[in-house]
This record gives sequence, structure tokens and C-alpha cells, in this order.
Amino acid sequence: MEQQTNNAADADWAAAMAEQGAATTQEPAPMRGTPAAIFEKFSGTGARSETPNDLDLILDIPVSLTVELGRTKVAIKSLLQLAQGSVVELDGLAGEPMDVLVNGCLIAQGEVVVVNEKFGIRLTDIITPGERIRKLRR
Repeated sequence: MEQQTNNAADADWAAAMAEQGAATTQEPAPMRGTPAAIFEKFSGTGARSETPNDLDLILDIPVSLTVELGRTKVAIKSLLQLAQGSVVELDGLAGEPMDVLVNGCLIAQGEVVVVNEKFGIRLTDIITPGERIRKLRR
């Protein structure tokens, strides 16, 4: 039963990737009543910026960056018994790399550092887009 579910998921994923590949190779149809070159003026000056694909347009958009030490599941009964000084055991091990997530998506791993009496994280491994796709297939 599980094999059938995995085969169906793989088939759906392959179809989606094929559809995306076909969409990127086709020329988009111009919008009705609008000049096709309107998006070239999108940067405001009418000239192309030095950043590819006008990436500077999105550079100020805030995202949520999270460093995850570990996770655990607890029953509501145990949760209600927590008090100051209680210890909650996480599944992460001491010395293990911490996960760095952007908007809930794993992008890197790193180790905890202290800089000017504040915690930080030194990135040790960046997750490539290809690796993220492989993890989705599991």
C-alpha cells in the first residue's frame, strides 16, 4: 500500500516538473490591450538594473529566520505541569548542527556561537535547491 502511495506521489511530482519545464520553454502570451514591453519599465527608471532579474525589488521584503535546537511532542497533561525551572527534553543532541529555516523551509545548518554576549549561528552547511527537492521525495 505504501509503495503505491509513493509511486503516485512520484508520478505527480514528475508531472509537475514536466509542466514547469514546458511552461518555461514556451513564450508567454502578451496581455490583451497592454504593450508586451511594459515589464521592462518595472524598475522605475526604464533602464535595466545591474542586478539580474531586478532582484533588488525584493531585497527589502522581510522573512522569518528560525534556528531550531530540536523538537519534542508532549501531552497536554505534561504541558500543564510545566513550571519555572522545568526541563523539556528535545530530540536534538548536544554538539549536533542546528537547523536554519527561512519561512519554515530548511536552508542551512550551523553551530551556535556567542558574539558580544549574544547568541548567533555560524553556518556550516548550505542546503542547495536540489538537496531540498531530494528531501521532499523521501
